[in-house]
Amino acid sequence: MKYLDEFRDPEVALRLIEEIKELATRRWVLMEVCGGQTHSIIRNGIDQLLPDAVEMVHGPGCPVCVTPLETIDKALAIAARDDVIFCSFGDMLRVPGSDEDLFQVKGGGGDIRVVYSPLDAVAIAKDNPDKEVVFFGIGFETTAPANAMAVYQASQDGLENFSMLVSHVLVPPAMCAILDSPHNRVQAFLAAGHVCSVMGYEEYYAICQKYKTPIVVTGFEPLDLLQGIKAAVIQLEDGKAEVHNAYQRAVRPEGNLPAREMIADVFAVTDRTWRGIGMIPVSGWKLSDRYRELDASVRFSVEGIQSKESELCHAGEVLQGTLKPDECPAFGKECTPRTPLGALMVSSEGACAAYFHSGRFARAVAL
Repeated sequence: MKYLDEFRDPEVALRLIEEIKELATRRWVLMEVCGGQTHSIIRNGIDQLLPDAVEMVHGPGCPVCVTPLETIDKALAIAARDDVIFCSFGDMLRVPGSDEDLFQVKGGGGDIRVVYSPLDAVAIAKDNPDKEVVFFGIGFETTAPANAMAVYQASQDGLENFSMLVSHVLVPPAMCAILDSPHNRVQAFLAAGHVCSVMGYEEYYAICQKYKTPIVVTGFEPLDLLQGIKAAVIQLEDGKAEVHNAYQRAVRPEGNLPAREMIADVFAVTDRTWRGIGMIPVSGWKLSDRYRELDASVRFSVEGIQSKESELCHAGEVLQGTLKPDECPAFGKECTPRTPLGALMVSSEGACAAYFHSGRFARAVAL
């Protein structure tokens, strides 16, 4: 733990907070893009320790949360088939579809298996040649290299019974969509360090230039986040809009080039629907033409499934930073971890789950 403890020093944290208080001369709204950063901010009370002049809003950086409802329904339809072994990471099993979730399908007899790597699903396909094995490939750029490797390996091994249901999304287009919104409040971003460790941060220069918005690449520990917030406030106070890497121990400008090459081979950019937000152009990946025969959506003819979001769920507003979770009328009432209306309440990176498990009910009770 000693290598983590140095990024959790409470004395250094309090000193950084005091420095931020001295720097902020007017109100600034910052968005952390990543759900992991959101949980760290809420769990450590960083948003409550910051001065009133600095407000943190929570972005669409939870891959489980932004997986569109129709994709969940596609997964449920595939997983219910007798000839399918459906493989997924555990955090997808409680995400509600239109009528049920993967846990309920499993309880009804579906062969649904939690795996810890997409390559585990490839191994299951090798061991079960009489079954169709489907891996639920979701996530941001962070998980894309491993998912791409699984597709590549299955193709190399000639596995005709392996396929992937792909719902990958990309961070930069989502940031642009937020900034383009007429309801946008965000004045600076904390960019997700793990995404940038894969893709680098060269794409962010154009966003800074176009929108005059600072972007600071940060990690996930309390001191990482506070240093990132401080760097963003300095830029805002000075009227600057630059990309700043505050996570140099893990991130290089160009990212991980071998990982990027694997992604470019297996995936192709596509328009993508985000749960609660809607369609964002060129904001996702699909399997490239070379690997199209491994696309589970095509193989099982579920491309036409359409779904409708709950009218009670305000997840889209939370994901875009215009609403805090405890400002949603359904928070802690109709929507709880046991009765979720959306993925934000059950995902390990969901903002609503972070608020619920940290006891942030003050505004919800008042509504």
